[in-house]
Amino acid sequence: MVTIGTTGKVRYIGVDDKDIDLFESQYIVPNGIAYNSYVILDEQVVVMDTVDARGMKQWEENLKAALDGRAVDYLVISHLEPDHAGSISRLMEMYPEVKLVGNAKTFAMFPQFFDMDIEGRTLVVKEGDTLSVGSHTLQFFMAPMVHWPEVMVSYEQSEKILFSADGFGKFGALDTDEDWACEARRYYFNICGKYGAPVSALLNKAAALDIAVICPLHGPILSENLEYYIDKYKTWSSYEPEDEGVLVAYASIHGNTGAAAKKLGEILEAKGAKKVVVSDLSREDMAEVIEDAFRYDKMVLCAASYDGGVFPVMESFLAHLKSKAYQKRTVGILENGSWAPCAARTMKGYLEGMKEVTVVEPVVTIKSTMKEGDIPAMEALADALMA
Repeated sequence: MVTIGTTGKVRYIGVDDKDIDLFESQYIVPNGIAYNSYVILDEQVVVMDTVDARGMKQWEENLKAALDGRAVDYLVISHLEPDHAGSISRLMEMYPEVKLVGNAKTFAMFPQFFDMDIEGRTLVVKEGDTLSVGSHTLQFFMAPMVHWPEVMVSYEQSEKILFSADGFGKFGALDTDEDWACEARRYYFNICGKYGAPVSALLNKAAALDIAVICPLHGPILSENLEYYIDKYKTWSSYEPEDEGVLVAYASIHGNTGAAAKKLGEILEAKGAKKVVVSDLSREDMAEVIEDAFRYDKMVLCAASYDGGVFPVMESFLAHLKSKAYQKRTVGILENGSWAPCAARTMKGYLEGMKEVTVVEPVVTIKSTMKEGDIPAMEALADALMA
């Protein structure tokens, strides 16, 4: 069993889910997802969140093994979303004397998920409150809209452990050997991306704490080089570009717009773009392309006109970007239309509603197929992006 910190009294009791097809019924997770839960074994016993019902059986076994016959005194509820609260009912059945620790918003929302009487079984905490269970003391900090209104994080003072809720989370089971940043970035922007300001506010609170370990509700426990992870979150939550580069995102019906997008990518590379990523919105993981849109400082939208607007997959992409508060970027546009090009107008309409997004000229229009006569305009667009 994995122990956390220096005393061996904080233990990991979470589970990996490698059978899930789509996390939140929308995100592809080729390496699964971890539902993290922790237990503090002191004079009193505290469980830090439960797990999704999908992992309940294994989690129950892990919990019992860690307890070695002891009972649970407290359950801290950081976040009520079912992937973390899905086993609360089972815990309460197993340990009828357990007290639920949450904030006022936690218990206001609780009846929406659970049909049970919890009167007299709750401990309501607010900003800065503490709970001592022996040599360990938890201090609670509210984190509203990171990424639900009831979210809070807990700081264990003696071992300097931050239980960070969904903050610093990552897709992928814990036994997956992969770069943290890639799947943490995809997780952050697709799940928490809209809430940059609340995340920044939480980071400011965390900056006042002496943190040795970060225990998120998804992904690996972080105990080394914490500045790296915190700096990533500072960049992501501020919506500043992480890297110089150009995402060329295209929506093509018969392949002609795709050919133009790939040619534009070649032109950008020839002009010295540090990184060019060309993505087919019809076939690639949308969440991955959203991640790249936020990662790089520039983007080009290439799309076919369709039904008086734009090819639907591009409209879906732009709607996703808008909902995640895409901002502070430079964007170019290339449209295709056989008789009445209108994709650019629709794409511009979405971009105009986004904060600090600069659309460069010229907007390139091709008719059905890219021809040699279209290259000068594409060169001019590339020049404008690289200026």
